[in-house]
Amino acid sequence: MQAQLGHAYAVAGKRSEAEKVLSELRELANQRYVSPYDVAMIYVGLGDKEQAFAWLEKAYQEHARRLWALKVNPTWDSLRSDSRFAGLLRRIGLPQ
Repeated sequence: MQAQLGHAYAVAGKRSEAEKVLSELRELANQRYVSPYDVAMIYVGLGDKEQAFAWLEKAYQEHARRLWALKVNPTWDSLRSDSRFAGLLRRIGLPQ
């Protein structure tokens, strides 16, 4: 839920709140698993495509459970035109 909140802050233009959620997720990662998919969700909301792709790549490497949603979740719409997105879908095994 924190990632979705961070994403919502980011797309609403509340950058400092989104960055605070990122910081909280990093701190939480010291205590338990935090999916890179969640971190990528906030970065895409912030418009930081490079970080979003870097974290999605980590999610792919870790076989994150929610990667199947890349194909249908509108959160990722801003990445769809990037060839790296199509490549990631292909590697996951999702049709384009």
